[in-house]
Amino acid sequence: MSRRDNYGGINVDWMTFMLYIALIIVGWMMIYAVGYNDNNSGSVFDLSSNIGKQTLFIGASFIVLFLASIIDWKFWRTFAYPIFGFSILLLIGVLIIGVKIKGATSWYRLPGGFTLQPAEFAKFATNIALAAFLSTYNTNIKTFRHQLVAFGIFLLPMFLILLQPDAGSALVFFSFLIMLYREGLSPNFYIVGFVAALLLILGLVFDPLSILLGLIMVSTLILMLNLKNKIYWMISFAVLLAASIFVLAQKYFYPILIINSSIFLIFALLLWQQRKSGLVLRLFALLVLGGLISFSANYSFNNLLKPHQQDRMNVWLQPSKCDPQGSLYNVIQSKMTIGSGGLEGKGYLQGTMTKLNYVPEQSTDFIFCVIGEEQGFIGSFAVIGLIALLLYRILILAERQRSDFSRHYAYGVAGIIFVHSFINIGMTMGLVPIIGIPLPFISYGGSSILGFTLLIGVLLKLDSNRFTA
Repeated sequence: MSRRDNYGGINVDWMTFMLYIALIIVGWMMIYAVGYNDNNSGSVFDLSSNIGKQTLFIGASFIVLFLASIIDWKFWRTFAYPIFGFSILLLIGVLIIGVKIKGATSWYRLPGGFTLQPAEFAKFATNIALAAFLSTYNTNIKTFRHQLVAFGIFLLPMFLILLQPDAGSALVFFSFLIMLYREGLSPNFYIVGFVAALLLILGLVFDPLSILLGLIMVSTLILMLNLKNKIYWMISFAVLLAASIFVLAQKYFYPILIINSSIFLIFALLLWQQRKSGLVLRLFALLVLGGLISFSANYSFNNLLKPHQQDRMNVWLQPSKCDPQGSLYNVIQSKMTIGSGGLEGKGYLQGTMTKLNYVPEQSTDFIFCVIGEEQGFIGSFAVIGLIALLLYRILILAERQRSDFSRHYAYGVAGIIFVHSFINIGMTMGLVPIIGIPLPFISYGGSSILGFTLLIGVLLKLDSNRFTA
């Protein structure tokens, strides 16, 4: 049911709460499966094992959930900026006194062998700070000044996390663009961002001059469509395209580049005379910026990135160039493990590839492989379905809020969970680069589960008071 019920004096959306509990249970069971073997199953309270620590983390997360339920909902709006400032101090501090694990200085060392990753809590702090800023009465996200502040709020922690370096956690901060879009940020930002990202990716794979030629031909087509006698010009473009393909097949690249550039300039002058200078200027900007982005991406990839960083990108974009026993090993093993589960899976605790530790980081980054092997396609689909239902439920909660702050915050929560889930599941299948971020509520890790629980706990508290907001 979706209605608010009263339990122990606390109003709570039980559907969201039960989806959260279901994902926590799935995660706990999968982490137990990773460490399980027929000779020694281990104790779920043994703090020397991952399952023992995760049991402790889950207990701590319930405490966080309880604290979030008893703290006045106005506290988060009132102290949003101080909390954000404290999270920034933690991110700066970890660069100075943090411990380096797997090449990144992202953790504080705590007593008892535990660690704390401030980036996980910075996501929550950034969410409430951005929500507080957007809900201020004089904030207008359509003005440049307020856009600058909004971008600065999530780009600052993102920059500090990149210094660690932790590209995966930093990338998640782009999820706040979902919140900004809902609140009225111009779609032009997203169109420009998408085109820039596409050109950046293409620049990593193809020759920049080839990309520039493609941009010139697309721009020429756009110019032709805006001229009079469109049919005549379209026939001309088809002839030009056929001639270009023929010449390129003969490996005469530069002549065809010069010819296409000349034709583009001719049509640009014709449109300029027809007083369509705005379109011409935008296309010129596309060519200049597109060329700069693709050339910069290609140069950076070949001259600035270290070999292991190049390998990570090639695993995603050009796997044929990677060593199956080296950089490509994780993705190959991940796909094999998921595929071995078939439709129904091998059964809980029966994952042979899981027991033999074929895939590294099975408890954290690649825990979805365990789900795929033991539960098969049906189980994998069910887990994805639970995450999708949680996201859908959060969006329902967001839209029914009377408080702007609560609505902004809810969209931020949905964005964070969506980006985490998409990247984590995608990288196990080779759809996105392997950048190492946890699957929400399921992957092993204290900072992760506490951070996501805090996000959900505050959301439930805000929703329970939506009629008094």
